[in-house]
Amino acid sequence: MLTVAIVYHSGFGHTTKLAEAATKGAQSLAGTTAYCFSTDDIDAAAWQVLNNADAIIFGAPTYMGAVSAGFKDFMDKSGKLWLDQKWKDKIAAGFTTSGSYSGDKLAVLQQLAGFAAQHGMIWISLGLKPGDSPEDGANTHVMNRLGSYLGAMARSTSDSPEVTPPKGDLDTAYYLGRRVAELTQHFKTGSQLLNDGITSNGAHSNGVHKVVVN
Repeated sequence: MLTVAIVYHSGFGHTTKLAEAATKGAQSLAGTTAYCFSTDDIDAAAWQVLNNADAIIFGAPTYMGAVSAGFKDFMDKSGKLWLDQKWKDKIAAGFTTSGSYSGDKLAVLQQLAGFAAQHGMIWISLGLKPGDSPEDGANTHVMNRLGSYLGAMARSTSDSPEVTPPKGDLDTAYYLGRRVAELTQHFKTGSQLLNDGITSNGAHSNGVHKVVVN
């Protein structure tokens, strides 16, 4: 059983759509419980869920080449957790959206990755090659149409979040959620096997574990 938490800020609802897609992606892996929180609704119980989660996916819109003020406030408030390294060795990933094709979204993903690194987390890339579809210049139905590697990117026009971001971008967020759940499962399984190996086969010598691999 593993837990994935998605925490995001959304100014107009577009980032919410990506967060919901990432949540569904994480939940699609059997044995996974996914929680989705807006930074506007973070309370003591939500902080506890984040502290207990195996993985956290961060999401924020790109405003003026950086995360939104709402998400930055969340980042700053997490400083108390940093003191105790509450999120160290958790899996992390991120997504963002803006109104233009670029909009300096990479800067936001780098900001999110740096934030995760501050907490000692393990960052997961998107793991998708850039999407391409010559018959559709906008490529709105293609996953990773914006060619991101560090995390999931979306382009949300000024339309309602009911129609944008498009299917390809939502599918990309879904893929990221599923990928994070799968890799978190691998990480937990490997850690458990290592711990079991030390318990079963390890011998202490001057405080050092000797692991026997059969």
